[in-house]
Amino acid sequence: MSHLENLEEKKFPIGQFQELENICDIKLDEYIKVIKDFPGKLKNLVENWSDDELDTPYREGGWTVRQLINHIADSHINSFMRFKLALTEENPTIKPYDEAKWAELQDSINMPIKPALRMIKGTHQRWNTLLKSLTNKQFERTFRHPEKTKDYDLRYYVALYAWHCNHHFAHIDNLKKEKGW
Repeated sequence: MSHLENLEEKKFPIGQFQELENICDIKLDEYIKVIKDFPGKLKNLVENWSDDELDTPYREGGWTVRQLINHIADSHINSFMRFKLALTEENPTIKPYDEAKWAELQDSINMPIKPALRMIKGTHQRWNTLLKSLTNKQFERTFRHPEKTKDYDLRYYVALYAWHCNHHFAHIDNLKKEKGW
């Protein structure tokens, strides 16, 4: 395997997100289950890691595990808010943010991970309750991402964030396996 292939595999261990044309209810339920179960899976994976382990990049040139966990907290809170905006406003334009710059802030680099894990747990509990309450019509509601040229419905967004959970879990799990921790 070439260095580039290996780098691509480390960046996208489960592959890049594949946009689906139609997401059936069965798939949607699978995605919601990922969102429901993710905080416990993540906590079980990282709760006993040392600071040295948490401060190890998941790949060369990548974020540390500590930064990844804080990124997940930031990203999923933003996503939850986007859901609520789409449910309460007509196709709102959401606010993007510079996730790389957020990951360089002190709360992402230096803090213990427990607050971020608690944020993820609470966000996902609320998110799961919200998702389980939505009708098919509500899942059709949309928001506009100003950096893209189209509107996204909430079915698509559930699929994207289920992928996001699995994507970053694989980064951390693969590092653990690679290092033999």
